[in-house]
Amino acid sequence: MRKQGFDYLKKITAVDYSSYLQLVYILYNTDNKKEEIVTVKLLPEKPEIDTVEHIYKAADWYERELSEMFGIKVNGRKAKRLLLEEWNGIDAPLRKSFIWDKDYRKSEDGKKIDV
Repeated sequence: MRKQGFDYLKKITAVDYSSYLQLVYILYNTDNKKEEIVTVKLLPEKPEIDTVEHIYKAADWYERELSEMFGIKVNGRKAKRLLLEEWNGIDAPLRKSFIWDKDYRKSEDGKKIDV
């Protein structure tokens, strides 16, 4: 897509359809003002994909979000730090299987905070 002139990454997100996860890449060609949407299906049991950060620098933040919010492993990512510092980095809150009645915050020493 980059070679076809799509030089701007607008967004990467994911959708949980229960039986599979779908990644959605929204790309933009700044020369002819065209947008293209590329989708990729992943198995929910082991969602994993390679980074596109070496092609689109903006992918870094989106891929970090995919990791934390959807539990998708993005291979080859440079940044390992969590976006949400209080998050445990294990559970995926935007997945349909996520249980909302748990407390996921933790203190600096890694222990659960009672709220």
